[in-house]
Amino acid sequence: MAKSTRKFKDCDADFRAIMADIDARRFKPVYLLMGEESYFIDVLTEKLSSSILNEAERAFNQIMVYGRDTDGATIAAYCRQVPMLGGYTVIIVKEAQTMPQLEQLAAYASKPLQSTILVICHKEKSADKRQALYKSCLANGVVFESVRPRDYEIKDWLGGFVRQHSLEIEPSCVEMMINHMGTDISRISNELNKLLVSLPENNRRITPTEIETYIGISKEFNNFELCRAVAVKDVKRALTIADHLSANPKEYPLLLTIMALFGTFREIFIVNYLRWLQKHKGVAFPSDQELLGHLKSSNIYALRDIKQYSLGWQNSKVFNILGLLREYDGKSKGIDTGGKSDKELLRELLLKIFME
Repeated sequence: MAKSTRKFKDCDADFRAIMADIDARRFKPVYLLMGEESYFIDVLTEKLSSSILNEAERAFNQIMVYGRDTDGATIAAYCRQVPMLGGYTVIIVKEAQTMPQLEQLAAYASKPLQSTILVICHKEKSADKRQALYKSCLANGVVFESVRPRDYEIKDWLGGFVRQHSLEIEPSCVEMMINHMGTDISRISNELNKLLVSLPENNRRITPTEIETYIGISKEFNNFELCRAVAVKDVKRALTIADHLSANPKEYPLLLTIMALFGTFREIFIVNYLRWLQKHKGVAFPSDQELLGHLKSSNIYALRDIKQYSLGWQNSKVFNILGLLREYDGKSKGIDTGGKSDKELLRELLLKIFME
């Protein structure tokens, strides 16, 4: 089946719309929650599970099963039960992608009872859109396809998550968290929720101090600071940070460090190329807002740094560095490492970058 072309921002918008409908108690008889990003599926499932029925009603009218332990015919039979004490019958099927004969639910989904709410959680991949179950759910309920964010999309989502809680976050903190946790929005949301619980009521701004205190990401030794040190060619500081990261491989896996460096040099390459067009082709250098579009970023504060970093690098060297980073991306996954540890690979990579 072809890879989904759905955009993360559309996924996030649909998620918010469904959450609003649940808050307003505008329920649908069938929910097919599917896709590779589990965060949205988990949050929607929990919201439905806790919102449709009250605690007393859940004891009688809410059933939760796992796909591997049941089949489509059994679930359909549950769905046709009349709710006790009025209200709804709620059937939640977790890990539906493991259910034998899942497609047997198509007949029920084509004519669902209005007194039953069926929630199908289909993780890891989307259900087959060519099959009858998908089409029936789309026609008679809600189909939500959850996709993972790309690296340039996660910043907007993180900023929006913080603003929802009436907080501000310094741009450097956004970079720190993304460079530390990548695009794992489940992990990012968990860490932010822990921070929100711990943050004093009179403190409405998240700074690197709060990130270090409540999440545990060092203000001095993290991927964000490593990228900054490399970008300004501070060899000693870069190697010092690298040694610290390598001593904490679970918190700072080599792959995430390489992804962070790649993102920095990708932006440097783009800025330098736009400068080259201005000098040699007479193309006007873009405004800051236009440049953010080229970089697929919304962080106006980081733009000044990237423009400054790019002055210290020739694009012929940046091109080679991007090639190095692709090579070491493979090494971080165990390809052609020559028996070297991640610590040795990172140090070797940095020295090669500085030799360019």
